[in-house]
Amino acid sequence: MTISVGDKIPSATVMMATDEGPNQADAADVLGGGKVALFSLPGAFTPTCSAKHLPGFVEKAAEFKSKGVDKIVCMSVNDAFVMSAWAKDQNAGDKVEMLADGNGDFARALGLTMDGTGFGMGARAQRFSAIIEDGVVKELNVEEPGAFDVSSAEHMLGQL
Repeated sequence: MTISVGDKIPSATVMMATDEGPNQADAADVLGGGKVALFSLPGAFTPTCSAKHLPGFVEKAAEFKSKGVDKIVCMSVNDAFVMSAWAKDQNAGDKVEMLADGNGDFARALGLTMDGTGFGMGARAQRFSAIIEDGVVKELNVEEPGAFDVSSAEHMLGQL
């Protein structure tokens, strides 16, 4: 079952990419306090994700903060080492927290997986975004396959 507006974020083990290395966490805890802008993408270092998706949130981080967002979280089915390297490559700094769903447990718990085997990527998280307040989904934007529109920073800013 796919998560919906009004649902609580489910519990799932994830890793947070930090400068000190990977830290295990529960997705419900990471996303459970305050107002969070979560966006998910198929993979670090992939073309749309690196050219548009993550950069949009890095560039507009101050606008999110000015609209009451406590943190911006980028999620992908990649390991924490890849997510950390990608954050450095993209100059995400402290603007965007990187959530590594290496085994896809959180994506499955959300009901938002996709089959990327045709691209040699295996099971991945769909491209989506969500506004979460105190652990409850307030807005959910799931992209059509191959699209990049409703999960963008610009679209989310319009929802705040």
